[in-house]
Amino acid sequence: MGSSGNDGNFEFGIYTLGDLAVDTQSGGLKNAGERIKEIIRAAKVADEAGIDVFGVGEHHRLDFALSSPPVLLAAIAQATSRIRLTSATTVLGTADPVRVFEDFATLDLISNGRAEIIAGRGAYIESFPLFGFELDDYKELFAEKLELMRQLNLSERITWSGRLRTPLEDAEIAPRPEQPAIPVWVGVGSTAESAALAGRHGAGMALALLGGEASKYKHLVDCYKEAGLAAGYRKEELRVAITGHCYVAPTTAQALDEFYAGYSTYYSQFMGGKENGKPLSREDFEQLADSLAIGSPQLIAEKIIEQHKLFGHSRFMAQMDIGGMPPSQVEASIRLLAKEAAPLVREALKIKA
Repeated sequence: MGSSGNDGNFEFGIYTLGDLAVDTQSGGLKNAGERIKEIIRAAKVADEAGIDVFGVGEHHRLDFALSSPPVLLAAIAQATSRIRLTSATTVLGTADPVRVFEDFATLDLISNGRAEIIAGRGAYIESFPLFGFELDDYKELFAEKLELMRQLNLSERITWSGRLRTPLEDAEIAPRPEQPAIPVWVGVGSTAESAALAGRHGAGMALALLGGEASKYKHLVDCYKEAGLAAGYRKEELRVAITGHCYVAPTTAQALDEFYAGYSTYYSQFMGGKENGKPLSREDFEQLADSLAIGSPQLIAEKIIEQHKLFGHSRFMAQMDIGGMPPSQVEASIRLLAKEAAPLVREALKIKA
């Protein structure tokens, strides 16, 4: 489904879902407009620092600011010069692949060939009733539309038919991107089915690691690569990205102190705390942090290198700005990842910068 053409370079990325933390004083949500402006500023910082990729998420609910990745990425394209721009993720099952492709092809032209797509099933289901899709078709919608997306990348005219979308007969797909094809990745959480689907399509696999021992995810990477090789793709075409929460500070103690506030807010609002009604204690956070990329540049590099032994991945993408983290802290963390942690990883892996 296209390659990002990194020529063997180990890439570092930043992504955001644009969550709107609850204001502790007013009890309301933070302002969506200001949140979007913060994200554009963070992307500019990442571009200037040398980060390779910047991604924005898609949710259709009031506690997230981002519902239209290509629109925001087009704005970021104007504020940056070299960083690659991706969704994180596009909820493909409830979108029209033709519209998605044309939006990202337009982004590709605006950005001089920097567009990518991470397609996923979505962690939330609000987009199904919103856009008129049946939740019972959850798996089939994604598989069918991913196949259509693959074909859209191949030709400016397409004839196609499926069960869940109207057919296309010699349809013109315009505009065409600047790149020969837009790189498409598949976001994978915990299901081997999604990993195998990514492999069969020759898409990259963006694997989310949000806690726990990294080794428990290795079977997903194995499944992805086995499916890809069986489908006729070369080993070097099957690229893995590891994504997850990350925060970098000059010392690990400082990183834990600063990230705990944002992480505990995010946990209470969107993760286990919302389900069990309990806040995340500092002790529990520090235990969880052992399996996340939180710490000094040296510790972050060590964790990425250890993960590379398991997964052989070529991209690491960090979600830093959660739970109302102050933008100044997020931007400082981005710079440390780019300037101090990344060189250590590349040197250890003997991969060119």
